[in-house]
Amino acid sequence: MASTAVERYLQVGERSVPLDPEGYLVELDDWSPAVARAMAEEEGRVLTEEHWEVIEVLRAFYARFEASPAMRPLVKAVGQSLGPEKGRSLHLMRLFPDSPARVAARLAGLPKPANCL
Repeated sequence: MASTAVERYLQVGERSVPLDPEGYLVELDDWSPAVARAMAEEEGRVLTEEHWEVIEVLRAFYARFEASPAMRPLVKAVGQSLGPEKGRSLHLMRLFPDSPARVAARLAGLPKPANCL
């Protein structure tokens, strides 16, 4: 993934973390909870415990399948991990407005999901 173009850098404490033109990490190994918080803060988001639950599900999904889930697989994975109430697209839209799969993947330090505009 090192061939991805660096658009800008996110300041996280003393570190400058490179981001691609869409705001995703250039190097997945740069991710940490502090990086996620800095990305969220830059977007005007505050990460709650519910956000972190979804981020953890996403990171586990990626570790297993080596891919970021699009919306349907994300809903299914969240439902399986956190229960049917949280595994609903309305819940995910409330937490990550705009595009839950895309926004949550970015905050989880993962690549943009395939089939997400």
